[in-house]
Amino acid sequence: MSAAIASSELLLDARGLTKSLGGRVVVDGVDLTCARGEVLGLLGPNGAGKTTALRMCYGFLRPDAGSVRIAGHDLAREPDAARRRLGVCTQDDTFDPDFTVRGNLVQTGRYYRPRIANLPGRIEEVLQQFGLTEFADRTPDTLSGGFKRRLMIARSVLHRPEVAFLDEPTTGLDPQARVAVWELVASLRAAGMAVVLTTHYMEEAERLSDRLLVLHAGRVRAAGPPRAVLGAVVGEHIVVLPSVEGRDPVGAWLVQRGTVAARVLGQRHIALDAPGLASFVAAFPGLRYEVRAPTLDDLCLALADGPLA
Repeated sequence: MSAAIASSELLLDARGLTKSLGGRVVVDGVDLTCARGEVLGLLGPNGAGKTTALRMCYGFLRPDAGSVRIAGHDLAREPDAARRRLGVCTQDDTFDPDFTVRGNLVQTGRYYRPRIANLPGRIEEVLQQFGLTEFADRTPDTLSGGFKRRLMIARSVLHRPEVAFLDEPTTGLDPQARVAVWELVASLRAAGMAVVLTTHYMEEAERLSDRLLVLHAGRVRAAGPPRAVLGAVVGEHIVVLPSVEGRDPVGAWLVQRGTVAARVLGQRHIALDAPGLASFVAAFPGLRYEVRAPTLDDLCLALADGPLA
């Protein structure tokens, strides 16, 4: 999907979001947009402002400044119309244990105005879509972690929203369950929904997201397709070599360049652009090392190293 999206095509259009909590600016002038049939991955280290930004987008928090439009409706001026067009899947499971899987969907469906057309039929449709039909008469506490997350997502889209916010939907799941949730997210995108996804799983963000928005200290650090974001924040290449004690010519070379290596399990991971890699190769012709493409893990390590200009 093109990075240049006309305003009329945006189902989520949040501009200039700003929020202070406890006397500290947590989100500082963030723009957050998502179009029909697009998945936006929202990334950043803990404390970057991701969850606060999401909560402003779905109306749980009121921005100190900025605006949010959902499918053309201003969240502040037309809250009912805007909220009717969004769905939220939070990090935590919030089922009612007194009701079955079907019963939880029934209770959720009763909240919406105007009422969901043919609610019983819609519930059966969602149960089938999310692979929950065989569990419909069981209580949620008897489900596995993966099926609980399916139910949470199913509940968030029962009313056919146009924008879905999924806050770390696969946290704690095993690989098989995680892939199953990925398939569900892909199906929401294929149905034309705008999906905003936060995650700490880098493979997940890279596989699912059409665009990434990277937050750092409450501000947008980078935005765009995953590969472009990696190049902007990290660099074009990662050099991997063992850490050493004592005399270290590579360390001195890094200091001269003002470059910091990330340390992972006894290895140094050095982010370099093409000229930097050429300089490294020329400086250390006899050194053994690996060169690979950057990943989103490298992006998070770069952000965690400290403030970035």
